[in-house]
Amino acid sequence: MSFEIIGKTEQIELMASGKAIHDLSRLEKQYGQGKWRKLKGVALVRLRNGKIRKAELHWYEAHGIGKKEIKRKRYLD
Repeated sequence: MSFEIIGKTEQIELMASGKAIHDLSRLEKQYGQGKWRKLKGVALVRLRNGKIRKAELHWYEAHGIGKKEIKRKRYLD
C-alpha cells in the first residue's frame, strides 16, 4: 500500500452490498464467504513521502473477515 491510514475513518457510506457488488465471486473465492459490503469514507493518510492528506477511501468488508483491498480514490484537500 502506498499510504498509511492515520486515525479514524469518518463519513462512512454504503456503496453496494451482496449481489450488487461486481467482484462478489472473486471476494468469496479469495477471502471466504461472508456478508460482503463495499464502503467508502474519509480519512487522513500518510503518504510514502511523509505528507499527510485527507483522502476518500473505498474498501470491501465482511463480518468476521474485516476490511480488504483499501484503495485511495481522491484527495479532498
